[in-house]
Amino acid sequence: MTPLTGACIIGQSGGPTAVINASALGAIQTALNTSCITKVYGAAHGIRGVLDDVLYDMSKEDPAELELLKYTPSSALGSCRYKMKDPDVDDTDYKRILEIFKKYDVRYFFYNGGNDSMDTCNKISKFMMKSGYECRVMGIPKTIDNDLFGTDHCPGYGSAAKYIATTCMEVYQDAMVYDIPMITVIEIMGRHAGWLAAASALATNAGLGPDLIYLPEVAFDMDTFLRDVKAIHAKTGKVIVAVSEGIHDKDGRFISEASTSATDGFGHAQLGGLAARLADVLKKETGAKVRDIELSLSQRCAAHCASGTDIEEAYASGAAAVRHAAEGLTDKMVGFKRVMENGKYRCEIELLDLSQVANTEKKVPREWINAEGNGILQPFIDYATPLICGETGLQFENGLPRFAKLKKVQAK
Repeated sequence: MTPLTGACIIGQSGGPTAVINASALGAIQTALNTSCITKVYGAAHGIRGVLDDVLYDMSKEDPAELELLKYTPSSALGSCRYKMKDPDVDDTDYKRILEIFKKYDVRYFFYNGGNDSMDTCNKISKFMMKSGYECRVMGIPKTIDNDLFGTDHCPGYGSAAKYIATTCMEVYQDAMVYDIPMITVIEIMGRHAGWLAAASALATNAGLGPDLIYLPEVAFDMDTFLRDVKAIHAKTGKVIVAVSEGIHDKDGRFISEASTSATDGFGHAQLGGLAARLADVLKKETGAKVRDIELSLSQRCAAHCASGTDIEEAYASGAAAVRHAAEGLTDKMVGFKRVMENGKYRCEIELLDLSQVANTEKKVPREWINAEGNGILQPFIDYATPLICGETGLQFENGLPRFAKLKKVQAK
């Protein structure tokens, strides 16, 4: 096959993670060392940077500074939540993207994100094909929610899971100090899939975690919840509860009182305030001291607690996207396949069709949740444990993390 020669654009989209920059680094370094790729551009704020013609020349960055991206959280190039319309309804954005691609001779497009980002990737790929413009489009997975279809797990999840489990263990230590009864409610991210809240079970498995765990995969009933909490409270005087922000009743209504306050660029409800609401109910029902804790953004950017496995796999996913595109593949997302040999975990790269993964959510299997819907079973522990192993190589200066500082030289 004749190599396709031209520039590439790498973009980041959606919510940040502790390892999304490791994926970007894998793609950037591999692209800079791939002969058929003439220029390597980073898109400022995802697809918005392409539409607005704000691209960074990644060859202008100090290689040593770039290397720090591997341990730098959040999206160094900038992110966005921008939903592109169906090109059959309005192709304005797509024509603009094609214009920019032609301007910079872009023949490779790599987009790093979650469900909605893979939808963007899929739409751009199909439009380029329809337009007769040869451009290889590859999706690089990213989401702490771990809900991308087809892949065993997603870069970002292992680090978030490790942080959640670690924090729950630390909260447990604090909650057990006093000789007075107390209930603690910990709110964890996860709109429709409970992978993150399930990670709190890793702490429970270590003997220092929540007594009760509630995921969106099982309809939430307030009366049953109160009964569960009261039973443990009466027995031990101390209760720790982990709840996914997206728990809902049997009719699909979010329990969070803030569920309808706002939406993001894709129309998703901005959730929050669930722990405070449940704590208020528990105070009235039990008269006990109740603390509510919302982990919030710290779940997705805790680079100091990142999983070494997650970092290396994130880097590998970015590198694989570039390598396979240069070999002639397109319209794919990099996925992970789990291999267990003699009880040891290994991750292999496999490619998935973008049309398969776009806008399809993967849930926690019901059989991994106990019959009562308030706890997590051993199969999840076996699944998640390898993903949180290994430590970060983050550097420190004067006691504080040393994160990458990019020059972001704009392309002309």
